[in-house]
Amino acid sequence: MPDKQTTNRKRLIKHLYFEGSLSCADLSLLLKRSIPMTSRMLNELIGEGSVVETGLATSTGGRRPQMYSLRGDLLYVVSVAMDQLVTRIAMMDMHNHYAFGPIEVPLKLSNNPRGLEELQLAIEHFIQGSGIVREKIAGIGIGMPGFVDVRKGINHSFLAAREGNIVGFLEAGLGIPVMIDNDSSLIALAEQRLGVARRHQNAMVINISWGIGLGLVLKGELFRGNNGFAGEFSHIPVFTNNKMCSCGKSGCLETEASLLTLTEKAAKGLQQGKISMLQQVTLEEQGPAVQAIIDAAIRGDKFAVGLFAEAGYNIGRGIAILIHLLNPELVVLSGRGAAAGKVWLPPIQQAINEHCIPKIAENTEVVLSSLCLEAGLTGAAALVMEHYERSNHDHLFKQQEKVA
Repeated sequence: MPDKQTTNRKRLIKHLYFEGSLSCADLSLLLKRSIPMTSRMLNELIGEGSVVETGLATSTGGRRPQMYSLRGDLLYVVSVAMDQLVTRIAMMDMHNHYAFGPIEVPLKLSNNPRGLEELQLAIEHFIQGSGIVREKIAGIGIGMPGFVDVRKGINHSFLAAREGNIVGFLEAGLGIPVMIDNDSSLIALAEQRLGVARRHQNAMVINISWGIGLGLVLKGELFRGNNGFAGEFSHIPVFTNNKMCSCGKSGCLETEASLLTLTEKAAKGLQQGKISMLQQVTLEEQGPAVQAIIDAAIRGDKFAVGLFAEAGYNIGRGIAILIHLLNPELVVLSGRGAAAGKVWLPPIQQAINEHCIPKIAENTEVVLSSLCLEAGLTGAAALVMEHYERSNHDHLFKQQEKVA
């Protein structure tokens, strides 16, 4: 089978992965191929059991077209979402469902010279435990914090490789194609392709986590800047508080608005005698502490709601700056912290009202993600499938090549 034909089939699989269900005419437009050629590819893939017919489209007044979808177990993606403290790993199928996992692995990134080896070992154990053969795995997508150079396959902040780069090290050890990217960029990709920013041309995706990340969708595409480091929202110097930031500067947004700051302020407030249901909770471990504060806020705890109100207002001040610069149609609150839900919206909107020129902000909508914590895993899987047509994973087509 010619390489071009293999590429076309991979592109078809990619489009069905992201859209879920499409007609032959839809696929013909996306592939920029004739309907007869697209129909032939579909029939071949149906014959092989890769694609299934899913019924007729909803009536729009004419003849209803047949719709097609991928078989869920056609391929799998190992999806890895890392933060400074915990790494989550999941096996995703072609319907974006968990086929195995997710699991959590404690893996500290800062000052950990063996971090890359630990990551490889964790992924290897996960794949073995899944029972899924490597030939069925399209790739491994990894989202991680830090200054990630996608083209060079390195992270200037974490996971230094003794030789070569992160991608080369992991591919050599695991025998599966690997792709890496910044965690906030992948959360933006998840929202753009599979979340609430879908079909929006200009959107800002705020990753509320241990820092405050940002992914930018401009003119329908993920914007990375000159060398891939665009979106360091956490380090906009908003305050004159003399608080040292993780980046080594002071007064950055994250010093007053991150989830780490939220837990610190919660512990301090309780020590000062604040009345709260959190008095019954241990706030020593940051992950469980954040979840406890979120749960308390959702249940209407005044102290917890106040913590989110303060952090939200500060995030809103940063968003106001971005609105003046980029004039987006949508701002999505995503990531771990978005699980707090609607408690974020009033203080953020208040800050936008106070700090934005009304005419610039009047058509910008602030919305909550439907993915929240799962955005990281969804984005890492989407990274692999976004580049599937250019990958060297040809397991699906080897048999056809032999026949041809």
